[in-house]
Amino acid sequence: MDVTVAAVEKVLAEFKDPETGRSVTQTQQARDVQVAGDKVTLTLALTSHSAPIKNEMKERLVELLRRRFPSLTSIDVNLVVHERAAVKLGQIGLTAKSVIAVGSGKGGVGKSTVAATIALGLKRAGCKVGLMDADVYGPSIPHLLGLSGKPVIENNKLQPIMFQGMPTISMGYLVPAGEAVVWRGPMLHGAITQFLRDTAWGDLDYLIIDMPPGTGDIALTLSQQLPLTGAVVVCTPQQVALIDAVKAIAMFRKVNIPLLGMVENMSGFICPDTGKRYDIFGSGGARQAAEELKVPFLGEVPLNMQIRINGDEGLTLGNFDDPILGPYLEKIVTTLVRNIADNTMSKPPSMQLPMLG
Repeated sequence: MDVTVAAVEKVLAEFKDPETGRSVTQTQQARDVQVAGDKVTLTLALTSHSAPIKNEMKERLVELLRRRFPSLTSIDVNLVVHERAAVKLGQIGLTAKSVIAVGSGKGGVGKSTVAATIALGLKRAGCKVGLMDADVYGPSIPHLLGLSGKPVIENNKLQPIMFQGMPTISMGYLVPAGEAVVWRGPMLHGAITQFLRDTAWGDLDYLIIDMPPGTGDIALTLSQQLPLTGAVVVCTPQQVALIDAVKAIAMFRKVNIPLLGMVENMSGFICPDTGKRYDIFGSGGARQAAEELKVPFLGEVPLNMQIRINGDEGLTLGNFDDPILGPYLEKIVTTLVRNIADNTMSKPPSMQLPMLG
């Protein structure tokens, strides 16, 4: 096949935007195509929603062009940012492109740490992220991020507490430290609804929701309030934790919330002195359970003292700088976004219309 601008643009029409699943030519995200002999240059514009996988998408496009035009000796794809605002979701009016709940079947498995890690990893990659602490009875997001203060109301909106530009909201900001929240279901439902509807979240790529542990009715509340992209289930390798994780997966499926994947926390201790791994709680249980339940496996987080130290000091973001932890955490974030994108691109494209309340 002759390499011409028209021929290249025809191939580009087959390449899909990872956020919407629509052709990048249809959305004008592939442009400035130039052909000079056996060399091609073009611009690929991707939204901040796709930031964690932007280099992967560039490589996929280069590979597609190489397959179609074997004679090419140089393919130069210039990545730029494509601006696309989020539309309002459901009657709640939240402006977010993806809403992800992070849950677990039981407490004590590191769910909040994983939720904060996912949010921070997305932000670190260049996404616009919000973090909502729906664990009303045991809010730990403020402590993990080293945040304090009390949200104020401006223009009838609750102003979130910011972490380096990332909006967060938590009952931990509203209830004095050491005081218990003793609420029945309807009050819990009201608090979650207010966090979603009345917080000044702004325009988000992702809202990460740290769920309460167990299989309570928060998932039902969320499923009724807005269309969730899906849920991530956190567990540890030992059998007793996996049993509860299976129940959490069943709960999400019962309320029609898609499963985006499982994360195995405390999967093994890697000795910093020797690099040797010790599987204190066993290993591979979550991966095996994920395969059996047909749920994607997002990755594992080693049992590491630095996670505890950083969490206690409100320095959870620092986990990404740890030479042992960092690659594991980045893999989970990238795999999550890749799976969402692949799922979107595999479906027939559809118009996304705002749902106004």
